[in-house]
Amino acid sequence: MPPKSKPDTAGYQKLKKDLSEGTPGQLYIFHGEETYLRDYYLGRLRELILTGGMGTFNLHEIKAKDMSPHALEEAVDCLPMMAERTLVLVTDFDLFKVGEKDREEYARLFAQLPGYCCLVFLYDLVDYKGDARTKLAAALKQYGTVVNFARQDQGDLVDWVRRRFKALGKDIDSRLALDLIFLCGDLMTNLIGEIEKIGAYSKQKHITKADIEAVATPQLDAVVFRMTDAIGEGKFDRAMSVLGELYQMQEPPIKIMWSLGRQMRQLYSARLALEQGKGSAYVASLWGIKPYPADKLMTSAKRFSLKWCRRAVVRCGQTDLAMKSTGQDGQELLTSLLLELAQPSAG
Repeated sequence: MPPKSKPDTAGYQKLKKDLSEGTPGQLYIFHGEETYLRDYYLGRLRELILTGGMGTFNLHEIKAKDMSPHALEEAVDCLPMMAERTLVLVTDFDLFKVGEKDREEYARLFAQLPGYCCLVFLYDLVDYKGDARTKLAAALKQYGTVVNFARQDQGDLVDWVRRRFKALGKDIDSRLALDLIFLCGDLMTNLIGEIEKIGAYSKQKHITKADIEAVATPQLDAVVFRMTDAIGEGKFDRAMSVLGELYQMQEPPIKIMWSLGRQMRQLYSARLALEQGKGSAYVASLWGIKPYPADKLMTSAKRFSLKWCRRAVVRCGQTDLAMKSTGQDGQELLTSLLLELAQPSAG
Protein backbone atom coordinates (compact mmCIF):
# COMPACT_ATOMS: atom_id res chain seq x y z
CA MET A 1 0.00 0.00 0.00
CA PRO A 2 1.64 3.30 -1.08
CA PRO A 3 1.71 6.15 1.44
CA LYS A 4 -1.31 8.43 1.16
CA SER A 5 -0.55 11.79 -0.40
CA LYS A 6 -1.43 14.95 1.46
CA PRO A 7 -4.28 17.07 0.06
CA ASP A 8 -3.39 20.15 -1.95
CA THR A 9 -3.85 23.15 0.37
CA ALA A 10 -2.64 25.89 -2.01
CA GLY A 11 -6.19 26.91 -2.92
CA TYR A 12 -7.23 27.02 0.75
CA GLN A 13 -4.26 29.26 1.61
CA LYS A 14 -5.06 31.52 -1.37
CA LEU A 15 -8.68 31.89 -0.22
CA LYS A 16 -7.57 32.79 3.33
CA LYS A 17 -5.18 35.40 1.91
CA ASP A 18 -7.88 36.86 -0.38
CA LEU A 19 -10.32 37.21 2.52
CA SER A 20 -7.78 38.60 4.98
CA GLU A 21 -6.88 41.28 2.43
CA GLY A 22 -10.56 41.98 1.75
CA THR A 23 -10.19 41.22 -1.97
CA PRO A 24 -12.13 38.05 -2.90
CA GLY A 25 -11.30 36.58 -6.30
CA GLN A 26 -13.68 36.13 -9.21
CA LEU A 27 -13.99 32.33 -9.34
CA TYR A 28 -13.82 29.63 -6.66
CA ILE A 29 -14.54 25.91 -6.46
CA PHE A 30 -15.45 24.92 -2.86
CA HIS A 31 -15.25 21.20 -2.08
CA GLY A 32 -13.90 18.75 0.51
CA GLU A 33 -14.78 16.81 3.66
CA GLU A 34 -14.46 19.62 6.18
CA THR A 35 -17.90 21.17 5.75
CA TYR A 36 -17.53 23.29 8.91
CA LEU A 37 -14.62 25.18 7.34
CA ARG A 38 -16.37 25.38 3.97
CA ASP A 39 -19.49 26.93 5.50
CA TYR A 40 -17.39 29.27 7.64
CA TYR A 41 -15.46 30.66 4.66
CA LEU A 42 -18.57 30.88 2.51
CA GLY A 43 -20.05 32.97 5.33
CA ARG A 44 -16.96 35.21 5.32
CA LEU A 45 -17.30 35.62 1.56
CA ARG A 46 -20.96 36.59 1.91
CA GLU A 47 -20.11 39.16 4.60
CA LEU A 48 -17.44 40.77 2.43
CA ILE A 49 -19.44 40.91 -0.80
CA LEU A 50 -23.09 41.26 0.22
CA THR A 51 -22.71 44.56 2.05
CA GLY A 52 -25.29 47.27 2.61
CA GLY A 53 -29.07 47.10 2.72
CA MET A 54 -29.30 45.69 -0.81
CA GLY A 55 -27.00 42.75 -0.05
CA THR A 56 -29.52 40.00 -0.76
CA PHE A 57 -30.27 41.51 -4.19
CA ASN A 58 -26.65 40.94 -5.13
CA LEU A 59 -26.77 37.21 -4.35
CA HIS A 60 -27.72 35.02 -7.30
CA GLU A 61 -28.17 31.32 -6.52
CA ILE A 62 -28.46 28.65 -9.20
CA LYS A 63 -29.55 25.08 -8.41
CA ALA A 64 -28.00 22.20 -10.33
CA LYS A 65 -31.26 21.39 -12.15
CA ASP A 66 -31.53 24.99 -13.41
CA MET A 67 -27.91 25.35 -14.45
CA SER A 68 -26.91 25.99 -18.06
CA PRO A 69 -24.38 28.27 -19.81
CA HIS A 70 -27.26 30.68 -20.53
CA ALA A 71 -28.48 30.70 -16.88
CA LEU A 72 -24.95 31.31 -15.64
CA GLU A 73 -24.34 34.09 -18.15
CA GLU A 74 -27.56 35.83 -17.08
CA ALA A 75 -26.58 35.67 -13.40
CA VAL A 76 -23.04 36.87 -14.07
CA ASP A 77 -24.30 39.80 -16.16
CA CYS A 78 -26.51 41.16 -13.35
CA LEU A 79 -24.95 44.43 -12.22
CA PRO A 80 -24.50 45.04 -8.47
CA MET A 81 -27.16 47.16 -6.78
CA MET A 82 -25.77 49.86 -4.47
CA ALA A 83 -22.66 47.79 -3.86
CA GLU A 84 -19.37 47.00 -5.57
CA ARG A 85 -19.84 43.30 -6.26
CA THR A 86 -22.26 40.41 -6.76
CA LEU A 87 -22.01 36.80 -5.56
CA VAL A 88 -23.16 33.99 -7.84
CA LEU A 89 -23.51 30.66 -6.02
CA VAL A 90 -23.95 27.38 -7.92
CA THR A 91 -24.60 24.32 -5.72
CA ASP A 92 -23.87 20.66 -6.54
CA PHE A 93 -23.46 21.11 -10.27
CA ASP A 94 -20.91 18.68 -11.74
CA LEU A 95 -19.05 20.85 -14.24
CA PHE A 96 -17.12 17.94 -15.70
CA LYS A 97 -20.14 15.74 -16.46
CA VAL A 98 -21.68 18.10 -19.02
CA GLY A 99 -21.15 17.73 -22.77
CA GLU A 100 -18.10 19.13 -24.53
CA LYS A 101 -20.03 22.04 -26.06
CA ASP A 102 -21.27 23.22 -22.61
CA ARG A 103 -17.80 22.77 -21.12
CA GLU A 104 -16.38 25.07 -23.78
CA GLU A 105 -19.10 27.63 -23.02
CA TYR A 106 -18.30 27.55 -19.30
CA ALA A 107 -14.58 27.92 -20.04
CA ARG A 108 -15.40 30.97 -22.20
CA LEU A 109 -17.53 32.48 -19.41
CA PHE A 110 -14.75 31.95 -16.84
CA ALA A 111 -12.33 33.85 -19.06
CA GLN A 112 -14.74 36.78 -19.35
CA LEU A 113 -16.01 37.16 -15.78
CA PRO A 114 -16.61 40.86 -15.02
CA GLY A 115 -14.58 42.35 -12.18
CA TYR A 116 -17.67 42.94 -10.04
CA CYS A 117 -18.68 39.26 -10.00
CA CYS A 118 -17.54 36.52 -7.60
CA LEU A 119 -18.65 33.09 -8.86
CA VAL A 120 -18.58 30.13 -6.45
CA PHE A 121 -19.27 26.50 -7.33
CA LEU A 122 -20.18 24.72 -4.09
CA TYR A 123 -19.87 20.91 -3.94
CA ASP A 124 -21.85 19.53 -1.01
CA LEU A 125 -23.72 16.31 -1.85
CA VAL A 126 -21.80 15.85 -5.11
CA ASP A 127 -18.08 15.03 -5.15
CA TYR A 128 -15.77 17.33 -7.09
CA LYS A 129 -13.72 15.37 -9.62
CA GLY A 130 -11.83 17.66 -11.96
CA ASP A 131 -10.38 16.32 -15.20
CA ALA A 132 -6.99 17.96 -15.73
CA ARG A 133 -6.94 16.98 -19.42
CA THR A 134 -9.82 19.30 -20.34
CA LYS A 135 -9.88 22.94 -21.46
CA LEU A 136 -12.36 23.54 -18.63
CA ALA A 137 -9.78 22.47 -16.02
CA ALA A 138 -7.21 24.74 -17.66
CA ALA A 139 -9.67 27.65 -17.49
CA LEU A 140 -10.39 26.96 -13.81
CA LYS A 141 -6.67 26.90 -13.09
CA GLN A 142 -6.03 30.14 -15.01
CA TYR A 143 -8.99 32.20 -13.82
CA GLY A 144 -10.06 30.61 -10.54
CA THR A 145 -9.05 28.91 -7.30
CA VAL A 146 -9.97 25.33 -6.43
CA VAL A 147 -10.34 25.18 -2.64
CA ASN A 148 -10.18 21.76 -0.98
CA PHE A 149 -11.51 21.98 2.57
CA ALA A 150 -9.59 18.96 3.83
CA ARG A 151 -9.32 17.55 7.33
CA GLN A 152 -6.99 19.81 9.29
CA ASP A 153 -3.49 18.97 10.49
CA GLN A 154 -3.21 17.82 14.09
CA GLY A 155 -1.58 21.02 15.41
CA ASP A 156 -4.13 23.32 13.74
CA LEU A 157 -6.99 21.16 15.00
CA VAL A 158 -5.75 21.18 18.61
CA ASP A 159 -5.41 24.99 18.49
CA TRP A 160 -8.94 25.25 17.10
CA VAL A 161 -10.39 22.95 19.80
CA ARG A 162 -8.73 25.04 22.51
CA ARG A 163 -10.08 28.28 20.96
CA ARG A 164 -13.61 26.82 20.81
CA PHE A 165 -13.49 25.91 24.50
CA LYS A 166 -12.07 29.33 25.34
CA ALA A 167 -15.05 30.94 23.57
CA LEU A 168 -17.24 28.98 26.02
CA GLY A 169 -15.25 30.27 28.99
CA LYS A 170 -13.44 26.95 29.44
CA ASP A 171 -9.94 25.69 28.84
CA ILE A 172 -8.51 22.31 27.84
CA ASP A 173 -4.89 21.23 27.68
CA SER A 174 -3.37 20.08 24.39
CA ARG A 175 -3.06 16.42 25.45
CA LEU A 176 -6.71 16.20 26.41
CA ALA A 177 -7.67 17.96 23.16
CA LEU A 178 -5.82 15.18 21.30
CA ASP A 179 -7.76 12.58 23.31
CA LEU A 180 -11.02 14.28 22.34
CA ILE A 181 -10.06 14.33 18.64
CA PHE A 182 -9.08 10.64 18.79
CA LEU A 183 -12.33 9.76 20.55
CA CYS A 184 -14.76 11.76 18.39
CA GLY A 185 -12.95 12.01 15.06
CA ASP A 186 -11.06 14.83 13.38
CA LEU A 187 -13.87 16.57 11.47
CA MET A 188 -14.66 20.03 12.87
CA THR A 189 -18.29 19.60 11.77
CA ASN A 190 -18.73 16.83 14.35
CA LEU A 191 -16.31 18.18 16.97
CA ILE A 192 -18.11 21.50 17.37
CA GLY A 193 -21.21 19.74 18.73
CA GLU A 194 -19.12 17.62 21.11
CA ILE A 195 -17.27 20.71 22.38
CA GLU A 196 -20.57 22.49 23.09
CA LYS A 197 -21.92 19.43 24.96
CA ILE A 198 -18.78 19.06 27.08
CA GLY A 199 -18.60 22.81 27.76
CA ALA A 200 -22.22 22.86 28.94
CA TYR A 201 -21.72 19.78 31.13
CA SER A 202 -18.47 20.80 32.83
CA LYS A 203 -19.01 22.60 36.15
CA GLN A 204 -15.45 23.94 36.39
CA LYS A 205 -13.33 26.06 34.07
CA HIS A 206 -10.78 23.34 33.33
CA ILE A 207 -12.11 20.50 31.17
CA THR A 208 -11.26 17.05 32.55
CA LYS A 209 -11.12 13.57 31.04
CA ALA A 210 -14.16 12.69 33.17
CA ASP A 211 -16.14 15.53 31.51
CA ILE A 212 -15.33 14.14 28.06
CA GLU A 213 -16.13 10.54 28.98
CA ALA A 214 -19.43 11.59 30.59
CA VAL A 215 -21.06 13.19 27.53
CA ALA A 216 -18.93 12.81 24.37
CA THR A 217 -20.18 10.39 21.71
CA PRO A 218 -17.22 8.27 20.61
CA GLN A 219 -16.71 7.25 17.00
CA LEU A 220 -16.78 3.53 16.25
CA ASP A 221 -13.05 3.25 15.47
CA ALA A 222 -12.11 4.72 18.87
CA VAL A 223 -14.30 2.20 20.72
CA VAL A 224 -12.90 -0.70 18.69
CA PHE A 225 -9.37 0.53 19.49
CA ARG A 226 -10.23 0.36 23.21
CA MET A 227 -11.36 -3.23 22.69
CA THR A 228 -8.19 -4.38 20.92
CA ASP A 229 -6.02 -2.46 23.37
CA ALA A 230 -7.70 -4.31 26.24
CA ILE A 231 -6.84 -7.62 24.55
CA GLY A 232 -3.22 -6.49 24.26
CA GLU A 233 -3.18 -5.75 27.99
CA GLY A 234 -4.60 -9.19 28.76
CA LYS A 235 -7.86 -7.68 30.05
CA PHE A 236 -10.37 -9.85 28.24
CA ASP A 237 -13.28 -8.96 30.55
CA ARG A 238 -12.82 -5.30 29.62
CA ALA A 239 -12.65 -6.17 25.91
CA MET A 240 -15.95 -8.09 26.16
CA SER A 241 -17.46 -5.19 28.10
CA VAL A 242 -16.54 -2.81 25.27
CA LEU A 243 -18.09 -5.17 22.72
CA GLY A 244 -21.24 -5.13 24.84
CA GLU A 245 -21.20 -1.32 24.73
CA LEU A 246 -21.08 -1.47 20.93
CA TYR A 247 -24.12 -3.75 20.86
CA GLN A 248 -25.96 -1.34 23.21
CA MET A 249 -25.07 1.51 20.82
CA GLN A 250 -27.03 -0.45 18.19
CA GLU A 251 -23.98 -0.71 15.95
CA PRO A 252 -24.59 -3.43 13.33
CA PRO A 253 -22.16 -6.39 13.71
CA ILE A 254 -21.04 -6.01 10.07
CA LYS A 255 -20.03 -2.40 10.75
CA ILE A 256 -18.14 -3.38 13.92
CA MET A 257 -16.47 -6.15 11.90
CA TRP A 258 -15.35 -3.69 9.22
CA SER A 259 -13.80 -1.40 11.84
CA LEU A 260 -12.17 -4.31 13.69
CA GLY A 261 -10.72 -5.68 10.44
CA ARG A 262 -9.26 -2.27 9.56
CA GLN A 263 -7.87 -1.92 13.09
CA MET A 264 -6.13 -5.31 12.80
CA ARG A 265 -4.63 -4.41 9.43
CA GLN A 266 -3.30 -1.18 10.92
CA LEU A 267 -1.95 -3.07 13.94
CA TYR A 268 -0.24 -5.59 11.66
CA SER A 269 1.39 -2.81 9.61
CA ALA A 270 2.53 -1.10 12.85
CA ARG A 271 4.03 -4.39 14.10
CA LEU A 272 5.83 -4.83 10.75
CA ALA A 273 7.12 -1.26 11.04
CA LEU A 274 8.50 -2.05 14.51
CA GLU A 275 10.20 -5.19 13.16
CA GLN A 276 11.84 -3.08 10.44
CA GLY A 277 12.89 -0.28 12.79
CA LYS A 278 10.44 2.24 11.32
CA GLY A 279 8.59 4.77 13.46
CA SER A 280 5.07 6.13 13.82
CA ALA A 281 5.62 8.72 11.05
CA TYR A 282 5.87 5.86 8.54
CA VAL A 283 2.59 4.31 9.78
CA ALA A 284 0.88 7.74 9.76
CA SER A 285 1.94 8.24 6.13
CA LEU A 286 0.91 4.69 5.17
CA TRP A 287 -2.65 5.05 6.49
CA GLY A 288 -3.12 8.80 6.08
CA ILE A 289 -3.70 9.28 9.82
CA LYS A 290 -2.53 11.98 12.21
CA PRO A 291 0.57 11.63 14.47
CA TYR A 292 -1.37 11.06 17.71
CA PRO A 293 -3.40 8.01 16.57
CA ALA A 294 -0.27 6.69 14.85
CA ASP A 295 1.63 6.93 18.16
CA LYS A 296 -1.20 5.11 19.96
CA LEU A 297 -1.15 2.41 17.27
CA MET A 298 2.60 1.88 17.65
CA THR A 299 2.28 1.66 21.44
CA SER A 300 -0.49 -0.90 21.08
CA ALA A 301 1.49 -2.92 18.49
CA LYS A 302 4.30 -3.45 21.01
CA ARG A 303 1.93 -5.64 23.02
CA PHE A 304 1.35 -8.11 20.16
CA SER A 305 3.59 -10.53 18.32
CA LEU A 306 3.91 -10.45 14.54
CA LYS A 307 2.46 -13.97 14.40
CA TRP A 308 -0.61 -12.90 16.41
CA CYS A 309 -1.19 -9.84 14.21
CA ARG A 310 -0.97 -11.92 11.03
CA ARG A 311 -3.43 -14.49 12.39
CA ALA A 312 -5.80 -11.72 13.56
CA VAL A 313 -5.90 -10.15 10.07
CA VAL A 314 -6.67 -13.56 8.48
CA ARG A 315 -9.37 -14.44 11.02
CA CYS A 316 -11.02 -11.01 10.67
CA GLY A 317 -11.20 -11.51 6.91
CA GLN A 318 -12.69 -14.99 7.31
CA THR A 319 -15.28 -13.80 9.87
CA ASP A 320 -16.24 -10.86 7.67
CA LEU A 321 -16.83 -13.26 4.77
CA ALA A 322 -18.87 -15.59 6.99
CA MET A 323 -21.09 -12.69 8.07
CA LYS A 324 -21.78 -11.74 4.48
CA SER A 325 -22.22 -15.21 2.99
CA THR A 326 -23.42 -17.79 5.55
CA GLY A 327 -26.34 -16.07 7.26
CA GLN A 328 -24.90 -16.90 10.70
CA ASP A 329 -25.73 -14.59 13.60
CA GLY A 330 -23.36 -11.60 13.41
CA GLN A 331 -23.09 -11.08 17.16
CA GLU A 332 -22.26 -14.75 17.72
CA LEU A 333 -19.54 -14.64 15.06
CA LEU A 334 -18.04 -11.46 16.57
CA THR A 335 -18.09 -12.84 20.11
CA SER A 336 -16.43 -16.08 18.95
CA LEU A 337 -13.77 -14.08 17.09
CA LEU A 338 -13.04 -12.00 20.19
CA LEU A 339 -12.70 -15.18 22.29
CA GLU A 340 -10.21 -16.48 19.76
CA LEU A 341 -8.24 -13.22 19.61
CA ALA A 342 -8.02 -13.19 23.39
CA GLN A 343 -5.58 -16.11 23.30
CA PRO A 344 -2.14 -15.04 24.60
CA SER A 345 -0.87 -12.22 22.42
CA ALA A 346 2.59 -13.73 22.35
CA GLY A 347 1.20 -16.69 20.37
